[in-house]
Amino acid sequence: MKTKLQVTIITLLSTFFLHAQQQVKGIIGTSNWMNNWTNFKPAVNEYNEATNIIAGTIDKDTRLVKRNTYHLVGVVYVTNNATLTIEPGTVIRGDDKTCGTLVITNGAKIMAEGLETDPIVFTSENEKNNRKPGDWGGIIILGKAPINTLGGIHTLPFDLDPTLNHYGGQDPEDNSGILKYVRIEYAGRKLSASKELNGLSLAGVGRKTVLNNIQISFSNDDSFECYGGDLNMSNLISYRTTDDDFDFTQGAQINISNSIAVRHPFSSDISGSRCFEVDSYDKIQNTDMTKKMTKIDASNITLINLEENNQGLVRESIYVRENTFFNLSNSIVAGFSPFVLLEGNIGSGNENLSKMSFKNTIVNNCNGGITSESSSSDTAIQNFYNPNSGISYTKMKNSELFVTPNIKGAPDFRANSNNTIAIGN
Repeated sequence: MKTKLQVTIITLLSTFFLHAQQQVKGIIGTSNWMNNWTNFKPAVNEYNEATNIIAGTIDKDTRLVKRNTYHLVGVVYVTNNATLTIEPGTVIRGDDKTCGTLVITNGAKIMAEGLETDPIVFTSENEKNNRKPGDWGGIIILGKAPINTLGGIHTLPFDLDPTLNHYGGQDPEDNSGILKYVRIEYAGRKLSASKELNGLSLAGVGRKTVLNNIQISFSNDDSFECYGGDLNMSNLISYRTTDDDFDFTQGAQINISNSIAVRHPFSSDISGSRCFEVDSYDKIQNTDMTKKMTKIDASNITLINLEENNQGLVRESIYVRENTFFNLSNSIVAGFSPFVLLEGNIGSGNENLSKMSFKNTIVNNCNGGITSESSSSDTAIQNFYNPNSGISYTKMKNSELFVTPNIKGAPDFRANSNNTIAIGN
C-alpha cells in the first residue's frame, strides 16, 4: 500500500511540474537551445571557397560531404524519387548571378541532419561584408500532402520547370526528409514584383518530414512559407527577414512550437511585414471550399521587435485573413503596433472570431491589442477576446522579460526566471 501511495504521489508531482513547465511563456528549454549552431552575424563569417559545383538535375541518391564546400548554380532539381543527403558541417553557397536555388521535387527527399556543434549552412557565395538579402534563391520542397486549391494540385510562381513544378496530393503523412540544425542565410531573391522566393518554401509537405532547429536570416522575402501541407515544426528562428517570418496559406495544417521571430526595422518591407501572416487562400475562386481551411496551432512562441525610439517601421506582429483558424498560446509578443490585425472581412461575429484564440500570452509594449482593418468591429472584438483570455498587456523592458535579449552577443530569449508573469508562476 505504501509503495502504491508513493507512486501516486510521484505521478501527481510529475504531472504538476510538467503542467507548470507547459505554462512558461515564450520559447522554452532547460538551456539556451540557440547556442552553438546559430549565427546572428553571418555578414562577417568566413566560409571556405567552393570546391565543387552543384548544377542541373540530381536524379539518383547523392551525398554532399563536409570536406567539400559546394557552389549551388542555377536551379538544381532533386528528381526521380532520389535522396540528397548532406553531412553535418557541410556548407553550400548559392550563386548570385544565376540565382542558385535547390528544389526537392515531389517524391524526392532531402536528408540534411546537422548537429548542434556542426550545423549545415546554406549561404551566399559573396565574400564577408558584401552579402545581402536575396543573394541567391533558397530551398523549395514540393510534397504530396493535401492543399485546398481546386483540383488538389498546384504549382509555385517561381519560373520553375513546368514538368517538375507541382505539389499537393492525398497523403498528409508524406515524407520529404529532414532539415535539422540547418542555417539558411541571404536567400529570397525577388524575381519580379509578384514573384519572390523565400528562404524555405514548403509546398504540400507532409507531417513525416522533420523540420526543427532551423535558422533563416536575412531573407529578402519570407523566411518560412507553407503552401498547404500538414506539418509539425519546432525550434525555428527567423531573423531580420524583409517580409514575413512565418507565412501560411492554401489550407496548411501546422503545429509550430518553441520558435522565435526577431524583427528589425531596417529589414522590413513597406508592403506590410509580419511575424505571422495567415490565410486560407489567395483567391477564393481558386479554392475548393470543401477542403480544410488553414489551421495554425502556435505555442511557446516569442515575437520581438528590436526597433528603438519608436520609428514606427514595424507594425502588427500577426495578420489573419478570413476563413482561417489560428491559435496562439503560452507566448510572448513584444514591441509591435498593434499586437494582432484581423482582415476586415472577418467582421465581428462570434462564429468567425471563435476560429481564433489568444491565450496565456504576454503582449508587451504593443501599441494596440487585437484590432481589425474595419475599426467599426474593434469594440466587439475586444469584448470577445479580452475577458478571461489570459492575455497580459504589460510595459516592461526587454531585459526584464528575457534572459539576454542582446542580439550583439549570444542572445537568450527564454523568459527571465525572475519574471513571475513570464514563467507562469
